[in-house]
Amino acid sequence: MSDQNQPEQNPREFAIQRIYVKDVSFETPNSPAIFTEEWKPESNLNINSNVTKLTDDTYEVVLTITVTTNVGEKTAFLVEIHQAGIFGVRGFTDAEMGHVMGAYCPNILFPYAREVVTDLVSKGSFPQLLLNPVNFDAVYAQHMQEQQKKASENAGNTH
Repeated sequence: MSDQNQPEQNPREFAIQRIYVKDVSFETPNSPAIFTEEWKPESNLNINSNVTKLTDDTYEVVLTITVTTNVGEKTAFLVEIHQAGIFGVRGFTDAEMGHVMGAYCPNILFPYAREVVTDLVSKGSFPQLLLNPVNFDAVYAQHMQEQQKKASENAGNTH
């Protein structure tokens, strides 16, 4: 019997078990005075993700998005969302798991987080804020290149 007719020993499985808001914060430290300022905002976006292994095949991925918007020297608003998901993942190699956790899961979570940010900013009576899409595959690839560079630098420094 050939190997082609036998089922894979470790088939790949991926399942979204739950998506939820883990933490959310919205601050307008200079309101109501900020509403009288000329609206020429400058926003700073910070994105991060964290993975926690819950069981052998279950992981929590938390995507953290922080947006700080200033008008001149004053903070108009600061919004932070920890958008989380629990994912069942089985049958992937270590390299594939890195990509699944570092890019694929954040890609799933981002639209949910973007919606919360937009809603909070609008409810704070500020003009609509739409976050641009993020290429988490490119972000993950860049992160891996930086890790490899650090590893090669550290290998060169050990004498």
